[in-house]
Amino acid sequence: MRAKIALIPFLLLVVSAGWSNGINIAAVMAENARDFLRSLHMESRRMANLAFDDENRYDWHYIPRMGERKGMPYKFMTVPQSQLGHRLMSTALSHEGMSKALGVMYLDQILWEIERNERRDSELYYVTIFGDPSTEGNWGWRVEGHHLSLNVTIQDGEVISTSPMFMGANPARIRNGAQAGMEVLKDEQEMARRLLHLFDDEQLEIVVYADEPPVDIETREIVQVEPGPPRGLSVREMDEGQAELLMQLVEEYAYRIRPELADAELAEIRRAGVEEIHFGWAGGDEFGEPHYYRVQGPTFLIEYDNRQNGANHIHSVWRDLTGDFGQDLLSQHYALSPHHKYRASNALSGAR
Repeated sequence: MRAKIALIPFLLLVVSAGWSNGINIAAVMAENARDFLRSLHMESRRMANLAFDDENRYDWHYIPRMGERKGMPYKFMTVPQSQLGHRLMSTALSHEGMSKALGVMYLDQILWEIERNERRDSELYYVTIFGDPSTEGNWGWRVEGHHLSLNVTIQDGEVISTSPMFMGANPARIRNGAQAGMEVLKDEQEMARRLLHLFDDEQLEIVVYADEPPVDIETREIVQVEPGPPRGLSVREMDEGQAELLMQLVEEYAYRIRPELADAELAEIRRAGVEEIHFGWAGGDEFGEPHYYRVQGPTFLIEYDNRQNGANHIHSVWRDLTGDFGQDLLSQHYALSPHHKYRASNALSGAR
């Protein structure tokens, strides 16, 4: 796994150069998805390519799930195939997001060194293509494994969803060994705590809504999020510095994906009303104390939880309240035009 990861910086430079010249992101995704599928033998391709309407597209999880995931695992890929899998991942993620994602995968190697448990495997991450990757029609892809779930949906040559997007870190901070001090999701923790410490006592009465954090992110792996009323303090009740830092925290999550995609997401958040965004906290306020926070606006929800393993085990997720997996836009599309369910084609059957 380490040898495969080492090749990624060069790949990222190649892809980024294409985008800077105005190449459509969805078209690049389709090309890279086709290249990945063509690199696989027939049986592996069947594993990796499911129908767009396959129910597994919504069956996302962030636990190890030994032997239960669909798709093609890195463990059984050749080095060139794994490069193509990473390259597809980099079509949706920013440089920082790619670094985080690969860091999440690497942490399973750290866990294996600590536990010697077969569930911990930095190559048990699966690439799945849903539908026929092209510039027409609907298709999508997923890269998923322990503490990582990237879900992308494309409609008629346009990326319409990059959520749910889950990233976790265990250990959140590596305490021993050659990588001691490494923190894959450091900013997500430290930025939120800095914000918490900016509130005065009266504001904290609203922001901190529970002494104990929940056992995990509350939305878990449900497909359609129903978060209920926002908790915590709204932007309209914050001063300028507090509101600015909260938006920086939102952007930390948003820019896990490519800036071109994140900018559109943030524009939608602003149209829906920044003043309606709420920040809520549960648990302790110092490093090492179990804690949880959520950032909720009209169109999105961020959840972050850190209570396991002595508050050294992070779960974090970005959810689209208008419909993860592009459900809202797809429903509108189906209502306005005839739709024939796609079944995985044999267009690539002659490829090796």
